[in-house]
Amino acid sequence: MSIAADRLSDPAVRAFVTALNAQDRGAFQAALAPGATMSDDGTERDLADWTEREVFSSNGRMEVESEADGGRSLTALYSNDTWGAMRTRWAFTVEDGKVSRFETGQA
Repeated sequence: MSIAADRLSDPAVRAFVTALNAQDRGAFQAALAPGATMSDDGTERDLADWTEREVFSSNGRMEVESEADGGRSLTALYSNDTWGAMRTRWAFTVEDGKVSRFETGQA
């Protein structure tokens, strides 16, 4: 059973997931705070490079399975054309209504 992006509890996380799934670069950038950072499996990554490779050029999408911490912690089936599908965890830091950091990795 998945949770539709428009039903996610945290508005900033909802905007992030909705933009990612729509492959909407403008909306995705708008969901991020200036200077936002991220890590993948515990390794710091360049956010622009990572999102281009793992999301936009490879048709990335998230099917959210569950949320916790007021919607700032997700478990999702993440898939893209490069890696296929994998169960992932996502933790978001939100400041002033925008995602300032996210950490993802295999669940």
